[in-house]
Amino acid sequence: MSNRTIAITGASGKTGSRVAEELMASGDRPRLLVRSSSVIPYTLMNAEQVRLSLQDPTALDSALKGVDALVIATGARPSIDLLGPMRVDALGVRSQVESCLRVGVSRVILVSSLCAGRWRHPLNLFGLILVWKRIGEQALENSGLDWTVIRPGGLSEREEALNVEGVYWSGPDQQENDSIPRRLVARCCLEALNTPASIGRILEVTSDASRPIISLSEALLSIDSTR
Repeated sequence: MSNRTIAITGASGKTGSRVAEELMASGDRPRLLVRSSSVIPYTLMNAEQVRLSLQDPTALDSALKGVDALVIATGARPSIDLLGPMRVDALGVRSQVESCLRVGVSRVILVSSLCAGRWRHPLNLFGLILVWKRIGEQALENSGLDWTVIRPGGLSEREEALNVEGVYWSGPDQQENDSIPRRLVARCCLEALNTPASIGRILEVTSDASRPIISLSEALLSIDSTR
């Protein structure tokens, strides 16, 4: 499964950078797609970098040529820029999907959010962020690509004791709260890449030290048995 070239957008961010680190640890080659002003963590200084604007279709097409998959880890942060979520989480995701279709990248993982599509939620005070995230998800779902959507719960920076923490995988709209460290979200993305049965699925993820550690393949069997 290793020795692939995997593009990551949002690779300088707190989740995207961890995705890149996990890919490197597994033997894959991350290609970091970042803005010209982005600061790359020192752990990724030896990784391939492409600096571009994601609003530039020609540059995006060029950056995606030759990759085996794309992980979309871009996301608008809550701010006073109320158009940010529309621009990043809906239009930005759609432009990346369209680029994949043009250059022949078929496998795409999108990092979204728990409660995506929910109208009545406090996060929507920040430019209807969950509504726009769902529109971005739908652009990927309707693309015909081999997609997986990962919807994490509340994100934490915690890095300790993660090897004994179980992930709760569920189908869409099954979880409403609880949290998960960003490092485990990154590992979930990598596991989805390595699990063909995750294609065409929305997977919600939270974690807890009291949960048993199970593989995504096992989790999918459990999800399917309760449908």
